[in-house]
Amino acid sequence: MRAAARGKGVEDDGRLVAAALAGAWRSPPMPLALSPTDIASITPLLLRAGSGALAWWRIRHSDLKDAAGARPLRDTYRYDTLQAGIHERHITQAVDALRSFGVDPLLLKGWAAARLYPERGLRPYGDIDLCVRPEQYEAAVAALAGRAAETGVVDLHEGLPDLYRPSLDEVYDRSWLCPLLGVEVRTLGFEDHLRYMCLHLLRHGAYRAIWLCDIAAALESAPQDFDWEYLLRGEQRQSGWIICALMLAHDLLGAKLDGTVAAESAKSLPRWLVPAVVKQWGAREHYMASSTMAASLRSPRSILKALRLRWPNPVQATVGVGGRFSEFPRFPFQLGECLLRTAHFVTQAPRLIRQRSLGPVGRGAHAPVTARGHVDSGDATGTRRHPSSPPR
Repeated sequence: MRAAARGKGVEDDGRLVAAALAGAWRSPPMPLALSPTDIASITPLLLRAGSGALAWWRIRHSDLKDAAGARPLRDTYRYDTLQAGIHERHITQAVDALRSFGVDPLLLKGWAAARLYPERGLRPYGDIDLCVRPEQYEAAVAALAGRAAETGVVDLHEGLPDLYRPSLDEVYDRSWLCPLLGVEVRTLGFEDHLRYMCLHLLRHGAYRAIWLCDIAAALESAPQDFDWEYLLRGEQRQSGWIICALMLAHDLLGAKLDGTVAAESAKSLPRWLVPAVVKQWGAREHYMASSTMAASLRSPRSILKALRLRWPNPVQATVGVGGRFSEFPRFPFQLGECLLRTAHFVTQAPRLIRQRSLGPVGRGAHAPVTARGHVDSGDATGTRRHPSSPPR
């Protein structure tokens, strides 16, 4: 990983963010060679990216703990640690509620990623992402209806097509039952978890640095019997995406690739990829942290800014149109993705504007759900039990 030099541009700030988070998922973390001025400059970026606690983890035993930007990082670390306990209780209550209706959910992201870090509060998360079999989806919605006070905000996935697996049965067979507050929570197996983290990062344009930290933490937690062949099983295009994500974790954050498929691959990252990612991390504004496009339509002066923020970055555009990560110019991909998203928005705009006017109503206000499409399913249920402390 190249050392970040202090600069004035967006890309320079993004590289400082990368430097601040390099190896931050380890215990103990590596010493951080940034100045107090650097820390103060990127603290807002670290907080926006959900990585404030991780940055504090790196500096709390160094002289940087007294830097001007350190106090918000310390406060975030304390807050996220307290919130982790609340979220864990919500997860167990959501899982219990679903199982009482005969639904066996799979937990995605969130706690499934956070459990691979040295402390519970280092990886913050908000809503609870749960995947259920398509035929159990309606029962799952009914189980969660009106229980937001107990379960928090639940994002319910119908099937798991974003994993690009031909059978949900196999995903369940390879899943783990992980103990949490006396409840066994089903999570993706190591291979499927890492695969999902990689695809999720790229699908969203590598917007948040914490997502690449998740990949690094999962990569370095992989057990000796990790099935690299299964990780990449499927279309060659998606396998290429995953290898690129692993190489990004190495190039930007110093994740160890020894013995992995990425280390054995002769593939090199396209020259545009790392600059595109660090520009995202160094940007002070992003559409995912701004008002919705439907809201912007109600204020004409906001439309141009909203359109500018929504111009797809090269990473997001490549995955959005199903392209390959190569040296080919990205503008055609970005234009194609922009046209696809515009067409989708035009068809959905009346409904979105109407929903915004009415506000959250009905069961969706208590148990937000997101239909993710259908995946082949069956009756198989895995019973692998995850060790309480994942191997490192």
